[in-house]
Amino acid sequence: MRISSALQNITHLFLDTPAVIYYVERNPRYFPVTEFVFDQIDNGYMTAVTSPVTLAECLVVPYRTGDAKLQQDFLDLIVYGNNTVFVSVDREVGRRAAEIRAAHNITLPDALQIATALVAGCQGLLTNDATLKRVTQLNVIVLDEMSQS
Repeated sequence: MRISSALQNITHLFLDTPAVIYYVERNPRYFPVTEFVFDQIDNGYMTAVTSPVTLAECLVVPYRTGDAKLQQDFLDLIVYGNNTVFVSVDREVGRRAAEIRAAHNITLPDALQIATALVAGCQGLLTNDATLKRVTQLNVIVLDEMSQS
């Protein structure tokens, strides 16, 4: 499926960790698709939604390697990016994550990501984890299933 088709009717897109890492690190396999998504966000066609879970997961390797520039690149994109809303984990996100985890048997970090997306009013979630498609409350867009616009 073309990424442009998958994004139709999505005004708020949650960015799961793989999508952000592939874009920032310019992963050759996924960069063309993620670049299209981030261009759409930068140009105001949709709002990106991110969370502390995405931030924490993206920063692990840059902290291990002491790469201050990469740390700042992730922070700038996830927290301060154009047309990006950084949503904190709060009581409602925690409650929804428990419901999602109970219903779909997924990990707590994944449940927190999905709950954050739902609480923030996202219609879609961009990931590379096909197991998240168990959740049907939003459109889970898996990068491995996408081609460039």
